[in-house]
Amino acid sequence: MSKSATSDRPPARAGIITWQLAQTFWVGGLWLLQFMVLPALGRIGLAPLLVEEIAGSLKPLLVGFAALCSALQALVLIQMTGLRGLWRDVRGQLLLTVMLLAGSQLLMRAGWFESLYWASFSFLVMGLCGLMLVLQPAPGREH
Repeated sequence: MSKSATSDRPPARAGIITWQLAQTFWVGGLWLLQFMVLPALGRIGLAPLLVEEIAGSLKPLLVGFAALCSALQALVLIQMTGLRGLWRDVRGQLLLTVMLLAGSQLLMRAGWFESLYWASFSFLVMGLCGLMLVLQPAPGREH
């Protein structure tokens, strides 16, 4: 049999690269901010209120970025596995969880509801979902 001129290989490779880059940026960013940057700012002697102010301005930006990157990853997953993959695949379920948590945080910041504990909890759960997502193979690399 002869191969067709249009191969599935370049889009699959581009999808894998897109998946890995998006995942690296948003998961790494969440973990870096929460467990490296903010504690380091506290240890070097910045006032606790200043550290809280920095966290208050950086966390919403990072949550929005995580929502955008996880939506991009969801598109790659849909391209590789179909729409059913978003519901049936663990990666899709994790991405949907992250997008819902990010959406709830952004709604909270917009004033729809107020809860300091939900903001911290959802941020940490997003980081945990990201860590579990990192442990999954990229779409197209399951074998």
